[in-house]
Amino acid sequence: MSTSSLVMFEEEFKQITAVIDRLLKEANAKIVFLMDKDGQLIAASGDTGDMDTTALASLTAGNIAATGGLAKLIGEKEFSILSHEGEKDKLHISIVGQRAIVVVIFDQRSSFGLVRLRVKKANDELNVILQKLLRCVGKKPSVQENLLAEITDTERPILNIEAR
Repeated sequence: MSTSSLVMFEEEFKQITAVIDRLLKEANAKIVFLMDKDGQLIAASGDTGDMDTTALASLTAGNIAATGGLAKLIGEKEFSILSHEGEKDKLHISIVGQRAIVVVIFDQRSSFGLVRLRVKKANDELNVILQKLLRCVGKKPSVQENLLAEITDTERPILNIEAR
């Protein structure tokens, strides 16, 4: 169920931020979030000042997990798009490359049709960035591995790290 943490590099973070900033404008949305499926917020755009972004990310991940269970019960792999409509605001939630979640919060100034169209384009771009990021992570040693390489054998017992 849980995916491994996503390691983010500055270049990819800037690309992701540019995509969600553009999505915010093109969809005429109030807020756009990108998070991983574990509920960790990756990036946000829009007026998030009064919003508990941590709670929103966690609840959205829970929503995806719950609807994933519903999908399996009826023989589907997953529901890749979810929407919720309130009195003032609407949510459009979509899965990006089975790895991340985009949430768009919008009001009467936009429509589900426009948001869905713009999200589809953004998801394609985000999926390319995330796939590139995953390939890069596979090639580069992790920060922890780099730090461990700098530790001398005399320091290992202090840190309780076994040499391999």
